[in-house]
Amino acid sequence: MLEVKNLVKEFQNTLAVNDISFNVPPGKIFGLLGPNGAGKTTTIRTILNIIKPTSGTIFFDGQPIREDFLNKIGYLPEERGLYKKSKVIDVLLYFARLKNMALIEATEQIDIWLKKLDIIKYRNTKIEELSKGNQQKVQFIMSVIHDPELIIFDEPFSGFDPINQQEIRELIFSFISEGKIIILSTHQMETAEKLCSEIFLMNNGKEVKSGSLESIKKDFGGNHVEIKFSGNISTISDMKEVSSIDTYNNYAEIQLSQDVSPSLFLKKITDKIDLNHFSVVEPTLNKIFIDLIKHEKN
Repeated sequence: MLEVKNLVKEFQNTLAVNDISFNVPPGKIFGLLGPNGAGKTTTIRTILNIIKPTSGTIFFDGQPIREDFLNKIGYLPEERGLYKKSKVIDVLLYFARLKNMALIEATEQIDIWLKKLDIIKYRNTKIEELSKGNQQKVQFIMSVIHDPELIIFDEPFSGFDPINQQEIRELIFSFISEGKIIILSTHQMETAEKLCSEIFLMNNGKEVKSGSLESIKKDFGGNHVEIKFSGNISTISDMKEVSSIDTYNNYAEIQLSQDVSPSLFLKKITDKIDLNHFSVVEPTLNKIFIDLIKHEKN
């Protein structure tokens, strides 16, 4: 269990993290979400003991974070850092040895991971000669090679094509089945919605909303409908029944006013637009995210 209690981090006159608390149990993916500048990276760096908190405490397995715990943590940062002139095997051995892995064990595990991610043929290739996606794979291996108990992924799918994204998702799910503690920080709300069971949304260093994805969606259930249409949707955008609308080409997510029946709304719009699809849906995490951040600004 990772426990963050009343964490505060101040840089000169900037309050980057403002009294936040959360717990991350094993066997779950915990989504640390928020817009740019929300305080996510500062929170992560504090957990990793890279920077010291102004106040608050962080516990791992009931103990304060100490130097010996750092070998139990894996971190995939958003900003990638690889020694591009070095060979893949040399880079991976270097980072494995930093985590106190024995040379023989490190070499064996590196080859297992290179085969698993289908890049064993690049074992003796320089990093700079790899594609961006394969460089990402190398950095992913660096974060998990020592079999950490806690893994923090910061935008882990950046630079991957859809096939490789799916491969990495499956690996992350395998870590969950092993009982590892996973923190996922991402701007991709669709990805977070598919992977995370617990959400902590922050903005301007503060907690905005937290809890299970299921409970958060229930709180924002409202009157949401999804439509697919042809033609101009402006004829319904200004209807009094519409509380808010998000349009994407010929697809729209609509939040109806609280007392509006979706079935009556359907009848009213059938003569206004060419409707191809209509369904009552729960709000997406992306919709919840946008609405909460907009509310914070107002």
